[in-house]
Amino acid sequence: MAEEKQPIEGPSLALLTLSLSLATFMQVLDTSIANVSIPTIAGDLAVSPDQGTWVITSFAVSNAIALPLSGWLAKRFGEVRLFISATLLFTLASMLCGLSSSLPMLVIFRVFQGAVAGPMIPLSQSLLLVNYPHEKKGLALALWSMTVVLAPIFGPILGGYITDNFSWPWIFYINIPVGLISSYVTWLLLKDRETRIHKLPIDIAGLVLLVIGVGSLQLLLDKGNDLDWFNSDTIRILAAISTVSLSFFILWELTDRHPVVDLSLFRVRNFSVGTIAISLGYMTFFSGVVVYPLWLQTQMGYTATWAGLSAAPIGILSVIFSPIVGRNMHKVDLRILASFSFLVFAGIAFWASSFNTSTDFWHLTLPRLFQGIGMATFFIPLMSILLSGLPPDRVASASGLSNFLRVLGGSFGTSLSVALWNRRESLHHSQLTESISIGDPVTNHVLGSLHAIGLGKMPALELLEGTVSSQSYMLAVNDVFIASSWIFLVLMLFVWLARPPFAAGKASGGEH
Repeated sequence: MAEEKQPIEGPSLALLTLSLSLATFMQVLDTSIANVSIPTIAGDLAVSPDQGTWVITSFAVSNAIALPLSGWLAKRFGEVRLFISATLLFTLASMLCGLSSSLPMLVIFRVFQGAVAGPMIPLSQSLLLVNYPHEKKGLALALWSMTVVLAPIFGPILGGYITDNFSWPWIFYINIPVGLISSYVTWLLLKDRETRIHKLPIDIAGLVLLVIGVGSLQLLLDKGNDLDWFNSDTIRILAAISTVSLSFFILWELTDRHPVVDLSLFRVRNFSVGTIAISLGYMTFFSGVVVYPLWLQTQMGYTATWAGLSAAPIGILSVIFSPIVGRNMHKVDLRILASFSFLVFAGIAFWASSFNTSTDFWHLTLPRLFQGIGMATFFIPLMSILLSGLPPDRVASASGLSNFLRVLGGSFGTSLSVALWNRRESLHHSQLTESISIGDPVTNHVLGSLHAIGLGKMPALELLEGTVSSQSYMLAVNDVFIASSWIFLVLMLFVWLARPPFAAGKASGGEH
């Protein structure tokens, strides 16, 4: 059993951290790297861009289903064996994605890739915690969190660069050497540190309900905005299927002797508080990550690469401060660190709500730089809080379930923020156009000025409409960030429902 082994020290520990982090970075990167390449992929495979989005959806659905199964799979096959197998299969799937010659082929391999990727993130976290010395577990969480934070930011930048300068299959081929190196190094270091295997019976009913419920919910979130939400029969059917399936799934898992997902973890107060805080916090954070570059590209004339670069500075201070927080967080109440993170996020969101169409690149980027301080105190304390009081053999289950809800929160954040942005744009557009009429002196003055520089009636009206539309989208972005700031302030208080002591991965408390 890995929990009975002595912690790894020295260069071997550094090598293990690098190996596990590379696999995590590779997996998280693939959730976003294909996004900016969809038009190119669709063109090469002779399909529409709308059909091309199934490259993203297929991965997201299968990955969402596989994530909560991580704990059960780890107990049945062993954490080390499962992590290495998942990483090798992910590498194989990446190669097959790059070799795909049609959209159906690519979607099938993306489903395979998302499914085998499920255990990689929770197990990388679990294996780090189990093999790190107790006094350095905070540092382990810090190093792990940096990969989760930075990969979604650099994914679109790297994807855009590779697509523009090479060809889209290389966004998948770059995983091959990373996956092989990570698997080999991890096996060398952990082959004699396998966890105990429990030959548990397969909860077929729970597994079927999970696949149907989570699959339907993820499809609903991914396609809701495109299909106009509940005005679509497809969305209404998916909502009904996911509601019924997940309701029965929860009831079944709470009463089954060998559940496929350990929902009893929610009886642990700190796990519930930490998981809710990190899921809602990530949902709100991800809302800005989605709407911000969308606004820059559609309304401000930014390319995908420059929109990505405007968000990239968030990684600078995050990388600097995360190890410092990890080494010293045992000296500070973790609720203070988490509250500070949400306060920074709230301040940055409020700052971003003051943007206008004249804001230059530097002023758009500056808030993202300071947001890195908040990121350094976001994942680390909250992960430590939600894992506190849990014995080592439950860490993989807890990590899988919490990461599943965090990823699901990101999907909710994506769908809700885009829907809110579009609806608020419509509202602001109607309000702004109410005061525009031929009899309005201001309107006549503006049109007169445009006529004076040589624009005809229709071009002048089109320019005026474009200005109104641009201002409407900008005001809608401001609304999204204002709403985000209020959610962060509520979460800043919510984390104080957790109760010390906070010792990640150490059995030191009961269920209460």
